[in-house]
Amino acid sequence: MPASDTTKDMLGRQRLTPVHEALSLLTSSLQNIQRTSERICLTEALDRITAQDILSPEDLPAQARSTMDGFAVRAADTFGASQSSPCYLQISGEVLMGENPPGKIEQGHCFRISTGGLLPTGSDGVVMLEHTIPVDSKMIELVKSVGAGTNLINRGEDISTGSVALGAGHRIRPQDLGLLAGLGIGALEVYCRVKVGILSTGDEIVHWSENPPAGKIRDINAITLTGLARRAGAIVTDYGIVSDREEDFFPTMLKAIKENDLVLFSGGSSVGMRDLGEKIIGRLGNPGILVHGVTLKPGKPIIIGLHNGIPLFGLPGHPVSAMVCFELFVEPAIELLSGHKKNQTLPQPTIQAVLERNINSAAGRLDLIRVRLQEINGVLMAQPVLGKSGSISTLSRAHGYFFIDESSQGLEKNSEVRVHLLQ
Repeated sequence: MPASDTTKDMLGRQRLTPVHEALSLLTSSLQNIQRTSERICLTEALDRITAQDILSPEDLPAQARSTMDGFAVRAADTFGASQSSPCYLQISGEVLMGENPPGKIEQGHCFRISTGGLLPTGSDGVVMLEHTIPVDSKMIELVKSVGAGTNLINRGEDISTGSVALGAGHRIRPQDLGLLAGLGIGALEVYCRVKVGILSTGDEIVHWSENPPAGKIRDINAITLTGLARRAGAIVTDYGIVSDREEDFFPTMLKAIKENDLVLFSGGSSVGMRDLGEKIIGRLGNPGILVHGVTLKPGKPIIIGLHNGIPLFGLPGHPVSAMVCFELFVEPAIELLSGHKKNQTLPQPTIQAVLERNINSAAGRLDLIRVRLQEINGVLMAQPVLGKSGSISTLSRAHGYFFIDESSQGLEKNSEVRVHLLQ
């Protein structure tokens, strides 16, 4: 439900929402939003999200194949073969790559076969070349037995007809393209890309390409947030810099909401007479503001709202805070809207490291600490990259970050930390 007077303290100030509660409120609000899909060619499918289960139209492989260079045999003919007591088989044919086997294997016979060759009728195993000794051009000596099914892959063993090749909500990776190509699937249904609108607010900022006059600063956030959104798979529209006047800000927000699935702006989420973020989202309503302010450093003043099913985010103006809020709140929203079903049982990409120095933290807030990683005497050390939330260079110099929980007042030197790697 939207923020209300029940979330304010006795002085009328907005209470901060714990990060996990804010994320839970956001995700639950987006669960039932309808998504559209489209049919695309396999060559365009990398990183797209499947909109339905993709069923295998055939067995893969279509016929049993060898997984080794050697000889296709009847496993029973090799029983008991060893270095001290070899057995002998007649070479009665050869399986050429890309061709059907030239006949059937009879008792006491074998066919030469290469990796990937089709298994001849009558055979049920493959003896590795290394376990044979040529007697002449027509006979081999086997020094090791094989069981039925050894060194081969049976029909449909990789994937069988009618089974799920890729489930709905799966982000397609290069290896998935290979699977679909192997099954002859040339087109598939995927969710449409999430459309994200980005606004920068503030009379003090100018486009990053300009030489700012005194009192002005370049807009860092628009290009940074655009990059993050595109990396998350979204299509981005930049609505430029909007002044701090409501008559300019509100119609631009309405336009962005009409044209996108998610809208975010930066610079209008902190307390101040000229910051209109809260007022604009409140004016939009349906339901309006969900969260204003979280127990997070950096990133405390974020606004999270919803208007007719369109999530709205007011990110802090400081670049580091804006990026942190994007990763913790905006990216999960894009994932949900894109239809991606992450496997929550799998760990996220992190690495263990040892903290190089003491770090203090205030109880009751989640602190994100940026770090550089360096191996010292065989130990991976996490070196905090300290700086204010307006210092974008701290993220450029950092390899990753770790969290200090709300319940903690800091970590001591040599503590083990789990570092989330920055891409």
